[in-house]
Amino acid sequence: MSNKRKEDRAQYRKKVEENLPEKLDFPIFIKRHSLRYGINPGSPAAFYAEKGASGPTMANFDVLQEGRGLGYINLGDMDLGLAVVKSLHDSRWGQAAYCIVKHEMPSGVGLAKNTGVAFDYAWGSDPLSSFGGVHVTSGIVYEYVARELVDKAKNVEVIFAPSFSNGALDILKQRQDLRVVGINNFDEAVVDNGLDYKRVSGGMLVQPRWQTRIELPSDLECVSDRQPTSEEVQAALLQWRVAGFTRSNAVVIGNHYRVHGIGSGQRSRIDAARMAIDLANGRGGTNSCFGAEETFMASDAYMPATDVVEAAHKAGVTGIVFPLGSIKDADVLAAANSHGMTMLATRSPGQKDSERCFTHR
Repeated sequence: MSNKRKEDRAQYRKKVEENLPEKLDFPIFIKRHSLRYGINPGSPAAFYAEKGASGPTMANFDVLQEGRGLGYINLGDMDLGLAVVKSLHDSRWGQAAYCIVKHEMPSGVGLAKNTGVAFDYAWGSDPLSSFGGVHVTSGIVYEYVARELVDKAKNVEVIFAPSFSNGALDILKQRQDLRVVGINNFDEAVVDNGLDYKRVSGGMLVQPRWQTRIELPSDLECVSDRQPTSEEVQAALLQWRVAGFTRSNAVVIGNHYRVHGIGSGQRSRIDAARMAIDLANGRGGTNSCFGAEETFMASDAYMPATDVVEAAHKAGVTGIVFPLGSIKDADVLAAANSHGMTMLATRSPGQKDSERCFTHR
């Protein structure tokens, strides 16, 4: 193995220093909502807001239409969708972000100057999976989107947005079981203690909340022979950001303004890639979707073999954004070069470590 390959793998062997407190003083949490039930019917549940949290957080929303009442899963989906659209809004100022979430995983994401177009992109990503989903947007909900949301065939659970037109609110009343929730202070910064907690038997796992450092084209390094087009770079930035909110193993494909297919929660990377490609192609053509041709792929971690590159090339994917660090990096890049694909590493030129974006919500 070359010294360069050893350097790329070094970050996975290195212990990261932390300065988390020796004794964990939790914020004060105040009961905000009694929920319909927990993850499953028959289990009681409630939502507690962090005292002092402000900005566009789950501690700061208004229920505009109660519908059948918010449930435990709804709140988890709303939080994930809010994180996606806030992240996209802050990085793509002037565009409306629209995210549909199902079981704390994105099923469709779209970006456009018009909320209605962004909705069409998000819904078209995967209509089958989006059935019964939670919808979150950074834009204003107008009448067109409202009419789509009350369509019983879509079975929308929640619409969560910073603003609604009066006409949209009137239309949304037509579906009495639909929950309509307003995001407060969307353009402000998120303020809470910045930590993520995961309860385990007999203890707690704690880490700072993930935020990508991949913001600009200069934050990516082209490591292939073929250089990317400007649209491919923007596609890479979008797909990478969505991958960071998708349960690992995650592979996301799409272009610079929408997602075409999401492979999530798989135990192998090739299965995640095949899922993303299959969903983009409408599950073998049984559904009408956007297709995998001429898309860009994001892989949330390095590739242990060339199989993902081969599958991507066969599907018409033009390039991949991914972290380096596999013992097979040289083989992966050689395969990509043989197919004329662009490979973008998640690090700036001259930087040693690539960013990985695993999530395990």
